[in-house]
Amino acid sequence: MTFPAPTTAIADIGVTGLGVMGANLARNLARNGFKVAVHNRSIGRTERLISEHGTEGEFFPADTIKEFVAGLSTPRVAIIMVQAGAPTDAVIEQLAACMDKGDIIVDCGNSQYQDTRRREATLRERGLHFVGAGVSGGEEGALIGPAIMPGGTIESYNRLGPMFETIAAKADSEPCCTHVGPDGAGHFVKMVHNGIEYADMQLIAEAYEIMRSALRMSATEIGDVFAEWNKGDLESYLIEVTAEVLRHEDPKTGKAFVDIVMDRAAQKGTGAWTVQSAAGLGVPVTGIAEATFARSLSGAAPQREAAQAALPGHGVTDALSATTDAERATLIEDVRLALYASKMVAYSQGFELIRTASDEYDWDIRLGDMARIWRAGCIIRARFLDRITEAYTRTPQLPLLLADDFFAGEISAAVPAWRRVVTGAMNAGIPVPAFASSLSYYDGVRAPRLSASLIQAQRDFFGSHTYRRVDMEGTFHTTWSEGRIEEQWD
Repeated sequence: MTFPAPTTAIADIGVTGLGVMGANLARNLARNGFKVAVHNRSIGRTERLISEHGTEGEFFPADTIKEFVAGLSTPRVAIIMVQAGAPTDAVIEQLAACMDKGDIIVDCGNSQYQDTRRREATLRERGLHFVGAGVSGGEEGALIGPAIMPGGTIESYNRLGPMFETIAAKADSEPCCTHVGPDGAGHFVKMVHNGIEYADMQLIAEAYEIMRSALRMSATEIGDVFAEWNKGDLESYLIEVTAEVLRHEDPKTGKAFVDIVMDRAAQKGTGAWTVQSAAGLGVPVTGIAEATFARSLSGAAPQREAAQAALPGHGVTDALSATTDAERATLIEDVRLALYASKMVAYSQGFELIRTASDEYDWDIRLGDMARIWRAGCIIRARFLDRITEAYTRTPQLPLLLADDFFAGEISAAVPAWRRVVTGAMNAGIPVPAFASSLSYYDGVRAPRLSASLIQAQRDFFGSHTYRRVDMEGTFHTTWSEGRIEEQWD
């Protein structure tokens, strides 16, 4: 099928790349009254969109990129929804070749933020605006209302923002969309969102595993626990989903669905990007890192098989066993508190990473706004995001989210249960890397003195890396050679 070339430029916005996410985003725009130009490299997807959903609004299909751009009203806005990396670069170049100064190209895929910074700088030299926009909420969110995190210039947001705010999810009638900051800020924030998502999912899985292994609870019973937790402080989309998954039966076998799923968790790379970025910026995101590595471990089949045959669980005890209903209820509540506390750590680390990157790249990201736009539509939407917004409203330069009065009180109350769960799980041989690393981070960040003093002394010994003293100003070096110790300083 060949679509007629547009005779006038009337579309408000265009979407090229009509996979499920791109098609749903185009439909969302059309449903909300916007005129939407649509294009796909293979015309079959364009035909399918028009055939199946063409009555949902005003669509303007195009056969070629040139016709697609020609159908856009000026200043033109074209959204790219294609695979990250080289395919995105190729489509950007095709669009840019057909555009005029002041036009806007928007990448709504999961691109690496440094790629976005590079693309923005290149297109700025050509007089074009480039927006890297994180979109969270999956296929359903793209259709009915996602959380949207656009970066780029404020001029581009003035043109694009009203459309995005209209189609975004709403929380207390507020759109889950805001201008995040210049160049790569939007994609950076989306990356950190996904990193927190990794941690959140791993923590939930560890809570499930304790109840499954230590208490011998069925998937349905554990699902009922999560459903109850979703009525309180842990209320969130992921807790809700967990309850539903655990209660689901496999129609083929009648077994719990979770029990027939292979225990190998895949990943698309945003968790690793978060950890790599944090390492480069010197921010400890231990919960996100352990969640990312836990997925890698789950997929290491040869290593796991070798370990199961060769490595016995010496000293494993029934440390988390419960013989009465009261003991079981106590342990389940301890697990809830450990999950809640570890979740707070994951968010605190994520926001610290955003703050550090914002300072490094002069993005001026408003942290409270990031929590506000995550309250609906996105995967990590949760009840306590309101509390994060309040914390940064009270103290915009808050150095650590956990130091806010509300979060300090909440996590302090959970610490005894958290310690019982981590030590009990270790004694029982149940792996809880995210719980344990989050607790270690808590103890590390609150410690008045860390063992890093010894590490720095070692560095000075073998590499002359110098050190600072606690009792005087300056940088010092000790000569450790030939039995002679000599202090030197600047």
